[in-house]
Amino acid sequence: MTDSVKTLSDMLLRDDSVSGDLLATLVAIAGSAQALAKIIASGPLGARLDKEVGENSDGDAQKLLDVLADELFADALSAVPVRWYASEERPEIDLLNTGGSLAVAIDPLDGSSNIDANISIGTIFSVFDAKEGGWESFCRAGREQIAAGYVVYGPQTCFVVATANHVYQFILHDGEFVSVSDELRIPDETREFAINASNYRHWAPPVRAFVDDCIAGEDGPYGENLNMRWVASLVAEAHRILKRGGIFLYPADARPGYDTGRLRLIYECAPIAFVIERAGGRATDGIDPILDMIPHTLHQRVPLVFGSSEKVCRVSAYHDLPEGEVSALFGRRGLFRA
Repeated sequence: MTDSVKTLSDMLLRDDSVSGDLLATLVAIAGSAQALAKIIASGPLGARLDKEVGENSDGDAQKLLDVLADELFADALSAVPVRWYASEERPEIDLLNTGGSLAVAIDPLDGSSNIDANISIGTIFSVFDAKEGGWESFCRAGREQIAAGYVVYGPQTCFVVATANHVYQFILHDGEFVSVSDELRIPDETREFAINASNYRHWAPPVRAFVDDCIAGEDGPYGENLNMRWVASLVAEAHRILKRGGIFLYPADARPGYDTGRLRLIYECAPIAFVIERAGGRATDGIDPILDMIPHTLHQRVPLVFGSSEKVCRVSAYHDLPEGEVSALFGRRGLFRA
């Protein structure tokens, strides 16, 4: 490896917002991600990674790879100064190291429903300064995170981490995460939006009105043709938006179990919001900033809208309109009718 190539450790050592404990923790996460990438790359040649092996505490099906990923990260973080560990795959917060200075919340394997389809999946993580109690360490606004990020296991294994100073991107190359950028910024201009349009009939009128206006293209209020995207993998959507701009919407809707949103605040929405805001974007629940929310349960679900600031603000504006105005907009046009 040449002197001009900078590894994850090289870059983070130069960041004065990264303490020694935080550096050790991020290196441990990166090492686990590297091991997990090898398992994922083997697919069914290694094991039936998509095999259902139970349910997590929130009632979602657990795949074999979910459990393996959780064990990988927990084991690695047990060897560094992490006191508290909160995982999507565990019902409670676990104590790892009594004297640890940090608390890590993690979705060890985001998008596990895509394992058998060879679609990009990932890991999402959040790091706080630890407090005396486990719940106390995570029951706080996302703005108190000291670092957050995600890993995408796709055509490249990509590690993105945001600190107080920078948003870094690393690519796994020859057994090491190598720096691509330390100043990721979300483009302001974009013609892409991401939402699962099959749930259109369940959305609230402000969400329908926003999407209808996007679909209207040159004939709509935005005067431009937009492309719809939907990968059904949060990390893949987040990385595309970080690189190309756009907006992602996973709103609450009228289906049972979706009335308060579906994505988890502590270990999905808050870390993604931290990265997005550090990169110049915005993240809300449709109205209020995600990073201002204080969770009331470990596995709390919330709506999530994030991406280029101007487009996220548009969604908030639709929610602020009087009901009569939104209904009038919706009455003139619809996604599936002329």
